[in-house]
Amino acid sequence: MNPNRPAYLDIPPLQSASGTVVLPGSKSISNRVLLLAALCEGRTTLHDVLDSDDTRVMLAALPQIGCKVERDGNTVQIDGTAGHLPEACKQAQAPVKLFLGNAGTAMRPLTAALALLDGHFVLSGIPRMHERPIGDLVDGLRQLGAQIGYAGQEGYPPLQINPRSPALVGADGNLRISVRGDVSSQFLTALLLAAPLAGHTLTVEVQGELISKPYIGITLAMMQRFGVTVQRDAETGWQQFTVSAGSRYQSPGSLHVEADASSASYFIALGAIAANPAQKQQVVVQGLGTNSIQGDIAFIDAARSMGAEITATANSITIARGAWPLRAVDMDCNHIPDAAMTLAVMALYAEGTTTLRNIGSWRVKETDRIAAMATELRKLGATVEAGADFIRITPPADQQAWKQGSIQTYDDHRMAMCFALAAFNPAGLPVRIEDPACVDKTFPTYFPTLFGLTQAQTLDIPVLCIDGPSASGKGTLASTVAQQLGYHWLDSGALYRIAALAARRAGLAIDPANETAIAVLAATLPVRFATDELGGQQVWLGNDNVTSDIRTAEAGVDASKASVLPEVRKALLALQHSFRRAPGLVADGRDMGTVIFPDAQLKVFLTADAEERAQRRHKQLICQGFSANIDSLRADLQARDARDRNRAASPLLPAPDALLLDNSTLDVPASVQQVLAWWQDKQPVAPQR
Repeated sequence: MNPNRPAYLDIPPLQSASGTVVLPGSKSISNRVLLLAALCEGRTTLHDVLDSDDTRVMLAALPQIGCKVERDGNTVQIDGTAGHLPEACKQAQAPVKLFLGNAGTAMRPLTAALALLDGHFVLSGIPRMHERPIGDLVDGLRQLGAQIGYAGQEGYPPLQINPRSPALVGADGNLRISVRGDVSSQFLTALLLAAPLAGHTLTVEVQGELISKPYIGITLAMMQRFGVTVQRDAETGWQQFTVSAGSRYQSPGSLHVEADASSASYFIALGAIAANPAQKQQVVVQGLGTNSIQGDIAFIDAARSMGAEITATANSITIARGAWPLRAVDMDCNHIPDAAMTLAVMALYAEGTTTLRNIGSWRVKETDRIAAMATELRKLGATVEAGADFIRITPPADQQAWKQGSIQTYDDHRMAMCFALAAFNPAGLPVRIEDPACVDKTFPTYFPTLFGLTQAQTLDIPVLCIDGPSASGKGTLASTVAQQLGYHWLDSGALYRIAALAARRAGLAIDPANETAIAVLAATLPVRFATDELGGQQVWLGNDNVTSDIRTAEAGVDASKASVLPEVRKALLALQHSFRRAPGLVADGRDMGTVIFPDAQLKVFLTADAEERAQRRHKQLICQGFSANIDSLRADLQARDARDRNRAASPLLPAPDALLLDNSTLDVPASVQQVLAWWQDKQPVAPQR
């Protein structure tokens, strides 16, 4: 596992929710249009493309098959191949190797498209992808002359693709193949997307019941946008599909990806569970509504059936709690297989037993979702019955029957996102989500977005304090621990510097005459502390990175002037308290555990001998291009320690219940592991197996 990827996220008891959310783009639409843009002729500009693990693997694959790809934020420009591999790709001696992670929306369509082009490819993914069946798709493609071999287990990736043989054309000069429709709609989607590459009129017949029909609807709509019309049989519309010879993808020029309806289900459920209309609370989802082409928009009706109060327009959904407890339902979920997982967690808040049927496709997703859902719901105290294609959930009988749960997510983004909603349990118990970063697959900002809408009791939000003298390394330690826990981080020592900088920018001199004005400014500073990809500490004032600006000598002088102004100190005290937000806070400074957060669950007093701290400061200054004398630095630190210990207000002393950590001989990873071990010892939730 990535060492910077949190092992778990502890969510405190949550009480209510309100606010507005703008969702990321649809995964299903994003990966479809990325491939279509790659296969078409001309340049396509795609707006609001989802930035996630699944789309990244697709974007990484496209240049390997001859596309030019440029990305600027959520806008992607693709110069298509017009349905032909470049000669360099055809003549390559070694096969082109594409790693597709656990992205079914990349693996299945790319398999079909590449199988109908004259090239050599190897398609692989993570171990779970190699457990997800693809044999039915391969069998269909072989009917078109595709040369596909299995590099591992028969019927599963990895796949070896070679130039195809001539297809067996019917007497009418057309091709006709069949594919099962009851395992995954992605098999049919893949065949349809690749159909214009077949060189003949192609008819695909679906064997058995076609599941997840709305996802096929997305495929047909996107193909239409790129100039290819799919004819369907007149009787059912879902058993036979034909793409005429001569069909060619043409760029629409530009296209906007609508917000993800599956992701909307979590926030619709959030409103149904936690937006109390008596307190005028509501959750508003923007950028998605009744005009959506995604099948999971039907989750609105499912949530209404359970009692949610929902108003939807063409581009927005407004949700509030209606019936409470929620109403249990018995529902066929074939049309909303992904969003139906959210109903399973909503069932925890329903009166009676909820049954979700026709969900056999759950078993071939990122994990066996029926088995996973049953296992994790039971941890919380629910009674669960699971079958081949159904799950039946009875919630805990009463408040006392709820249990603390450490939810295993099985590297499945939807497990993590669904079970976060269990933090609203009536017993007021925290919930642990293991491997929370698995949400990167479709919604990397899910947890910050969720916590931005939720409210919790202040005392339920955990705080970890790290205090210590100057140059002890508390900032690095605190920021790293916060990253590992998925918590907010407060660098209290930077606040006076930021307040002084903001005052200067507002044209205010740092003196008593401007004390009130500076205090008003300080009370609402839009401050954010973060770490970059390399672990470096960053300080943001609104949209401005002020990390370097607050470290100048002038900023230090201004900070000292601001710190003696009583109104400014009071304002910054309130600002520090405001950092205590779900899911939790790691705060570093000199009086975090003694003055600011005396009720913190864990207090660490970090120190190191003056010689070691002087060496660290000297190295830091030299790396920044400043000259420094080690003896002067040591003397300065010793004098500063004495002043901090003896000052009248908030002297630098360990809290009585603080744990002492001398890191004179410890590196950062060792210090982090020690603090995390102490923190784990104090947590009520532990992993369950």
